[in-house]
Amino acid sequence: MDINYNADSIIVGAGPAGISAALEIARAGKRVVLIERSPHPGAKNMYGGSVYTHALKEILKEDFDLIKYERIITSHTWSFLNEKGSFEMTYNNNDSTASYAVKRFNLEKQLIEIAKKRGVYYIPNTLVKELLVQNGTVYGVKTELEEYYAPVTILADGVNSLLARKINLRSDFKPQDMILSVKEAIKLDKKTIEERFNLKEDCSNGVNKQYFGTNFGYLKCIKNLFMMTFLYTFKDTLMLGVGANLGDLTKNKININFVIDEVKKHPDIAPLIKGGETIEYSAHLIPEGGFKKMPKLVTNGAIIVGDAAGFINSVHFEGTNFALMSGKYAGETAVSALDSGTYTEQVLSAYVKKLENSFILKDLYSYRNIIERLHSRSNSLSVYYPNKIAELFEIITDANCISKASQIRKYMFDFLKERGLREVVKDMFAFSKCGADVFFGK
Repeated sequence: MDINYNADSIIVGAGPAGISAALEIARAGKRVVLIERSPHPGAKNMYGGSVYTHALKEILKEDFDLIKYERIITSHTWSFLNEKGSFEMTYNNNDSTASYAVKRFNLEKQLIEIAKKRGVYYIPNTLVKELLVQNGTVYGVKTELEEYYAPVTILADGVNSLLARKINLRSDFKPQDMILSVKEAIKLDKKTIEERFNLKEDCSNGVNKQYFGTNFGYLKCIKNLFMMTFLYTFKDTLMLGVGANLGDLTKNKININFVIDEVKKHPDIAPLIKGGETIEYSAHLIPEGGFKKMPKLVTNGAIIVGDAAGFINSVHFEGTNFALMSGKYAGETAVSALDSGTYTEQVLSAYVKKLENSFILKDLYSYRNIIERLHSRSNSLSVYYPNKIAELFEIITDANCISKASQIRKYMFDFLKERGLREVVKDMFAFSKCGADVFFGK
């Protein structure tokens, strides 16, 4: 094609994936244009509350020390909630620097400043209306005001990528392939947070809590609701949110705001947020289709990255690191294509090879069936077993002058009678298959 290119690469979307790709290309001395529809980077984005530092170091290199964080996440707790309380497991590592609590808006603001310093031409508050295509090859974008031309375009425009759909890289997601997540930023003074969560004044430690279970409050009236709750500590703010399967919410005609309101009343969570003021609210769709619903990742002149490609491991709350690293691999591929002067799908498929050799596609493949299996047993995971675990620990922790051995034997007998051997086998099969997928995965 005889086109007068005014950039070497165009990137649509200034989230972590887009900024990462832009940095990689700019560092190679190429002209890169990064277009963001919002007036500020991160304005339309959302995540739980932490970013993994390994991926940031890979992307930022010598600029990593410029990132300002609020706390280092050193404590991780997994809780199974029931009506009265919870059963939980906690892992503490006070020397860990693996993840930082950084507000999403602040993270992308810092990343953009680093990108601009490295030569990225950043255009905010601009909507890309369509991709420019000629003879089956993407050669640029059309915005509300003008057109930009480049031999490589990278789509980092989020979970609902209209541009990827327009060129048939992906089909529409179904509700069961999506999570609707909402989050509240709850303001508390710094000292209160430190006292409640046993944190240090120098912000060198922080807490991430993940909650499972729906058998409390009015949520126990909802059948087969597959959801998780999360809480992160910041300097003077708590981030509390829930993520629930969109298909479940639609089927049960449940408003996600009702769900988070019930979560805030739970006896384990209410004391942690007591006296706090909600100063910010956000909602976001998260792709959960995983490997099975992954779109076509490249075409002539274009690459798709991050949420737009469905790169999320919701089992481990990993998304930002997938976005950062997929952006890096896309940037590397773009640079190689620009150096060779060839931008065909075959050449850009080097990006897919990089993903296959990385943790991204290895993990997505290994976890390809897990969410589906857990969802099929959501009542077991969210309602039945949290209650039965609570019953067992009531026996273990109570000194009621009755033989512990006889109580535990009765508990096991009643459990098998009540649940039924068939259902127990189904549960164990589903959960063991999840473990086998991970153990024997790529």
